Amino acid sequence: MYSYEQSIKSKQSDELINTYLLRPIAGMIVGVLYRTSVTPNQITITSVVVGLIASAVYLCGTSTAMFIAGLLVTLKDILDSADGQLARAKNQYSRVGRFLDSIGDFVVDVALFAAIGWVLYREQHSFWMLILAALGLLGISLRVSYHVFYQTNYLHFQNVYAVNRVTEELREEDLQNGQSEIVLQKIFQYVYGWQDRLMVRIDRWCMNRRRTNNHELSNGQLQQWYSDAMALRLSGFLGFGTELFVLMLCSVFNHLKLYLYLNLFFMNGIWLVCILYRRIKI
Repeated sequence: MYSYEQSIKSKQSDELINTYLLRPIAGMIVGVLYRTSVTPNQITITSVVVGLIASAVYLCGTSTAMFIAGLLVTLKDILDSADGQLARAKNQYSRVGRFLDSIGDFVVDVALFAAIGWVLYREQHSFWMLILAALGLLGISLRVSYHVFYQTNYLHFQNVYAVNRVTEELREEDLQNGQSEIVLQKIFQYVYGWQDRLMVRIDRWCMNRRRTNNHELSNGQLQQWYSDAMALRLSGFLGFGTELFVLMLCSVFNHLKLYLYLNLFFMNGIWLVCILYRRIKI
């Protein structure tokens, strides 16, 4: 029997926008699909298609197109929540789905920021808009990786949702998996591997002041570190739900240039606060 509570990862480590808006809406979709043959991977692919359609609509460049594209971005985000919730509800989560979801997100991000950069370039006649869009793509990728890094660590210490590893290097046991999974894992590593390694470095730098005589933290100390409620709440503002919701609002009101500035300065400012909080306060 379908249970919404069992379909979500964790309210403590999730984004507020997810907890109170996007996941409840996605939960209604999952409730309808639960007794059908629809699979989580099919929802993932649908989410990617919707995101690519949103990118194409942005290219129209009109205020109406911006409005529609913004709504499509949010629909993509809701479906992106629904695939995982359906997987957990049906106990069908898999590493293939995990890689497909993350790779699909990256493909959509590239398409969205390419479209946004091109629209603003045509409007402003400035190559600077293309640079801002490229920096925006880099920024959202790194910030979401930061959020996922701490959420995954937290969930591991809660002994739930262990399908995700903190880092996804190809291991000996992975070579025994199906060829499609290995290919997806290699693509995932190419896209996200360097980001995951950067998050590990940032984490170790933040954690360094807690070590004594270069001794590693105990398992209990690590659990406390990754379970800090305030740190999780702060990094929750850097997940895809919040990031794409900001894009949707700016799109609906036809302020894509403002979105890029919010992406680069406001959202990166939140990321800096997250890092400094872990470095100084915890």
